[in-house]
Amino acid sequence: MARPLHDDTIGVGPALRKAREHRGLTLEEAARDTRLRTDLLTALEEEAFDALLGDVYVRGALRTYAQYLGLNPDKVVAAYARHAEQPEPLPVPQKMGRIELAMAAARIRDSQKFLMGVALGLLVILLAVGLLARDNGTPPPAAIPTTAATAPPEDRAIVAILIAQRDASATVTVDGVPETFAMARGETRSFSAVDDLTIELGDGGSVQVFLNGRDLGAPGEPGQGWSDTYTFDPEVSASPAA
Repeated sequence: MARPLHDDTIGVGPALRKAREHRGLTLEEAARDTRLRTDLLTALEEEAFDALLGDVYVRGALRTYAQYLGLNPDKVVAAYARHAEQPEPLPVPQKMGRIELAMAAARIRDSQKFLMGVALGLLVILLAVGLLARDNGTPPPAAIPTTAATAPPEDRAIVAILIAQRDASATVTVDGVPETFAMARGETRSFSAVDDLTIELGDGGSVQVFLNGRDLGAPGEPGQGWSDTYTFDPEVSASPAA
């Protein structure tokens, strides 16, 4: 999960708020059009990203909201990503007294002795391995694979988040691989697919579904089964829900 950013304004939130106000839209109107809850839009505008459902959800919601307001979604997500990936600042060291300095010096000496012992042990092991290798001959070099599997770009993924509103059962099929599981009330599960993702619910009203940042609510009728399949479409995934 990305670190909290609301104490260090990065400009994304004010830009979203200014664009909304420039268009004369209220948060309620924006929530109705994007199907993102009002409190989630408020969190985006206030850059309270730690209050949302994780980094994947934040990026999807930012993309949906920025597209809706006429901003460049790629630039908005990139601005968030640059700051979200920065490490936490190191604490400012406190001034130490004589006792603390003496204790620190003792710890440094002990650490140096330990490291020297480890280095000597490694040297002995390396020498022994070298002698054995000389006796047994040099083994052939390991083959290096010419290709490597790479993860799909984040913007290419189909991301679904399921939140159980009550005890529920579900089957999620990711790129042809199904998984059936039970969910307790309040439990959250997330899935990411490249080509297609199918969600099947025993009770269509028991689970809230988020798809690429959009809040679909509980998509089915209470007490009735529900299922749907989603495939990647760059035009659809980059546009807000109607």
